[in-house]
Amino acid sequence: MLAAAGGLVACSSSSGGDAATDASQARTYTIWDPYPQHDKSSEWVELLETCGAQAGVTVQRTAYDTTDLTNKTLLAAQQGNAPDVLIVDNPVVSTLAEAGVLTTTEENKLDTSAIAPNLLGAGQIGGKTYGVPIGANTLALYYNENVLEKAGVDIASVRDWASLTAALEKVKAAGDKGITFSAIGTEEGSFQFLPWFWGAGARLTALDSPQGVAAVELWTDWLRKGYAPNSVINNTQTTSWQEFAGGDYAFAENGTWQLANAQKAGFAYGIIPIPAKDGGTAPAPTGGEFVSIPVQKDTGRYATSQKLVTCLTSTDNSLTTTTALSYVAPTEQVQAKQVAENPDLAVWVEAVKAAKGRTSDDLGTKYPRISEPMWGAVQAALSGSKNPQQAMADAQAAAASATR
Repeated sequence: MLAAAGGLVACSSSSGGDAATDASQARTYTIWDPYPQHDKSSEWVELLETCGAQAGVTVQRTAYDTTDLTNKTLLAAQQGNAPDVLIVDNPVVSTLAEAGVLTTTEENKLDTSAIAPNLLGAGQIGGKTYGVPIGANTLALYYNENVLEKAGVDIASVRDWASLTAALEKVKAAGDKGITFSAIGTEEGSFQFLPWFWGAGARLTALDSPQGVAAVELWTDWLRKGYAPNSVINNTQTTSWQEFAGGDYAFAENGTWQLANAQKAGFAYGIIPIPAKDGGTAPAPTGGEFVSIPVQKDTGRYATSQKLVTCLTSTDNSLTTTTALSYVAPTEQVQAKQVAENPDLAVWVEAVKAAKGRTSDDLGTKYPRISEPMWGAVQAALSGSKNPQQAMADAQAAAASATR
């Protein structure tokens, strides 16, 4: 991994230092990212170094886990030591923007014209854009071909909630298990619930709408009828995948990041987009990061930072970037290249095209204050402590109070 100390030196000149040291610092640009799993030998770090070389500077890269990265960025900004380039999970963009940490694309001259609007929306607040999505992932339904064949289910028949539920009924009758997902009381639970919530036509500003309640009722009915296991209440996306990988489940809601594990599962599988209530593809939430340029005291640094970001997100490098990070590209041109190289990605491209950011609709920093009551409502309904209508009514009251 590249030097970790650079984030606190490169962005401000040292007083009393010699000219050689100051010149070295001026040619050193810091990049912070949330990919500690990618070490110095990875394609990702090689690309960072290549982009630095093309811009005529040395890149010092530091990797943190997502939560740590947010906290360290806020602290560094307060101290005037923000990194030159910052890569953060898309829901964090609004938090950092509201705190005055990030420059807008109007200020830093980043070109977003080729980016899919639904992906760009996750980084837009108050009509301003605060970065460029480096790629996206989202959710879909994996299915076990053997389990469905045994139950006499044609996957082509699964087009909406009613046909999916009918398939689960057949699978249970054939002696196998229906569907597994993550409904844990964290953001993971909200992330997995949103395709059903949005797929019913609900909006995050009205959790207790008939559409929102219908989504909770769908999951609750699945548990009550034994189509989904009670373990979903505590499942993370990882433990949910482990259940599916056991080979007994017909379906699993999970993400792009499980594709490599699916190929190792030992049984024939397929993937379909999550169906909306009345058919079509449900909007699933976008995962993935934005590349942003934090505010610097020395505004002269922005031009080189812009070159670094443009290099990382350019059409020429986007295929390398998104392949290294297991993402779907944010532009149609590169998405087409990805599918040409790996046809298994076609369904993910379709899902990403229908996806939307959790902080979109100008929710920004209100989103976390809505998400928490929402996942609490789902937990309450699935556990039976509240009926779906009451659970979502209470959640809406809590969210309205928190976002005033």
